[in-house]
Amino acid sequence: MHGSGTARGGGEAGSAAVDFVLIGAVAVLMCMSIVQLALVLHVRNTLIDAAGSGARYGTLADRNLEDAKARTVSLITSSLGPAYAREVAVGTVGSGGARMLQVSVAAPLPTFGLLGPAGMVRVEGHAPLPR
Repeated sequence: MHGSGTARGGGEAGSAAVDFVLIGAVAVLMCMSIVQLALVLHVRNTLIDAAGSGARYGTLADRNLEDAKARTVSLITSSLGPAYAREVAVGTVGSGGARMLQVSVAAPLPTFGLLGPAGMVRVEGHAPLPR
C-alpha cells in the first residue's frame, strides 16, 4: 500500500516547476505587451501635443510657417529624440474665412524587440489663422 501511494505522488513531482515556468512566461509576455502599448500611446500623444503647439505658435502675429515647423521639431526632439522629428510638414488648409495652419508629423512607431508594431504614426495639429 505504501509503495502505490508513493508512485502516485511521484508522478506529480516537478509539475510545480513546469507550472511556474509556463505561467511566468505568459505573465512576462502580458506585462511586456502592456509596456509596449504604453510606449506607443506616449509617443503618439507627445507627437499630437507637439504638432498642436507648433501650429498655435505659428499663428502668432509675428510668426510664420517656418517658425511653426521649427517649434514642432524642437518640441519633438527634446521629448522623444531627433529620429521622431524627421518628417514635419507645415501648410495652410481651408478657404475663405476658415483658414487654418496645419502641422503634420509622420514618425516611426517605437518597437520593443520583434513583438512591437511596425509602421508609422501620422498626426496633425491645427490652429486658426488670424484674418
